[in-house]
Amino acid sequence: MKLILVGLLAGTVSLQAQNNQSGIKESSIFTGLEYKIESAANVGNGDHSPLWLNANKQGLSSINKDNAYVAAGIFKPMSSKKFAYSYGLELAGANHFTSDVFVQQAYLDLKYRNMQLSIGSKERNGELVNQKLSSGGLAFSGNARPIPQIRVELPEYIAVPYTNNWLSVKGHVAYGWFTDGNWQKSFAGASGDRTSSVLYHSKEIFFKVERPDLLPLRFEFGLGMEAQFGGVRHYHDGSKFSMPEGFKDYIKALIPMHGGTTAPESDQENIEGNMLGSYHFSLSYKVNNWEIRPYYEHYFEDQSMLSMKYKWRDGLIGLELTFPKNRFVSSMVAEYFGSMDQSGQFYRKDKDGNTYVHMAGNDNYYNNGFYISWSHWGMSIGNPLFKSPIYNKDHSLSFRSNRMTARHLGISGNPTSELSYIMLLSYTRNWGTYNYPYYDANSKLTVKANTSTLFELTFSPHKMRGWSFTTSGATDCGSVYGKNKGIMLTIRKVGII
Repeated sequence: MKLILVGLLAGTVSLQAQNNQSGIKESSIFTGLEYKIESAANVGNGDHSPLWLNANKQGLSSINKDNAYVAAGIFKPMSSKKFAYSYGLELAGANHFTSDVFVQQAYLDLKYRNMQLSIGSKERNGELVNQKLSSGGLAFSGNARPIPQIRVELPEYIAVPYTNNWLSVKGHVAYGWFTDGNWQKSFAGASGDRTSSVLYHSKEIFFKVERPDLLPLRFEFGLGMEAQFGGVRHYHDGSKFSMPEGFKDYIKALIPMHGGTTAPESDQENIEGNMLGSYHFSLSYKVNNWEIRPYYEHYFEDQSMLSMKYKWRDGLIGLELTFPKNRFVSSMVAEYFGSMDQSGQFYRKDKDGNTYVHMAGNDNYYNNGFYISWSHWGMSIGNPLFKSPIYNKDHSLSFRSNRMTARHLGISGNPTSELSYIMLLSYTRNWGTYNYPYYDANSKLTVKANTSTLFELTFSPHKMRGWSFTTSGATDCGSVYGKNKGIMLTIRKVGII
């Protein structure tokens, strides 16, 4: 298969050269077809590849300190016609990844006016964050490998009638399936706690208030919800339990409801499946080529936080600055988030000092009693600063630390027309979980800290149109990931056939 990939790369380059030489006319069936060829190699020392060499890369990465991959893709972009379609196919071959050969993207999009149907695996990003500079969204970040799905969406904002173009809306509803069942079996072991054949659901609605001809402000807000449902839970004692997957269960994923008699008892009392999501808010102000954009994302794990029953003590707050054109800094992102509260502990004390059980507490972010964790192929689907299960030395599939505070800084710039750079700096303090907090060697409660950095420089020579060469250096330092250093070299060629 790797030979096939190499042949595809060579064939694509050869086809591009032939097209350039023969001067294919506008009417050719190849006109407008885009291609991407990419190869990267990572070397380093320490226990793992540094965090920012593998995080937020759509799962096209590895935590192994020495790894490499080659990927090739062909894409047809969507046209502006009333009826239109687009598609994409990207294959990858890798060394020291979770798979040697895999399909990174394979999708078909069909559009009628503003409505779109998307089928297959497609790389997607979190909402209202800068994908290159942000640490990533809390519910969904683009950190893990794409989840195949069938998705009905309004991908771009459209004006709401009778609002004089002040209000616009976009959104989607999707159903899909997780593809990591065999990998979980390999990672956790045939007798380990794991899942297989799990189904996926996602939905969101976002609104935008903006009239740039009248006011230099843009306000965006919305709600996104994700869910795991159906599938099979395999227990370490060899037993297993199959969740219901009938038509009613698809409806219960769309409209969260109590599970039926065939669901686990906990789901009968609460919500069937694993439901989570985020509220999003963003306010942009543009003036004299400057843009200032504060934003906030509030994460929730169950109905109590969704319905705003408790105070919003957890969430991500960020500030993005876009500067006038200069040689030094183009954009800057600063973020802080905390996940310490999680609706509080199970055990609390009343005003008289008596202990009682607070049933809505301990939301245990990213973990679930049935589906184990909010991850795909071992990588966090949410923010990658939560240490993904793939790092667990005992091969558990759960998140070992979800109570944390994080500070993150991202900077990008274009010193010249051929050079661009990205710098990332993240610092976290980690307390473990409510049920299993971190302890030191003396059995005292402790806090684990970590600092992760990245400096990435990309050279895109004018004389080699479509080519780019990227050198990335990253480090980890602390008691979460250990001391890691790594360098990655990436060569990329994009073009139009």
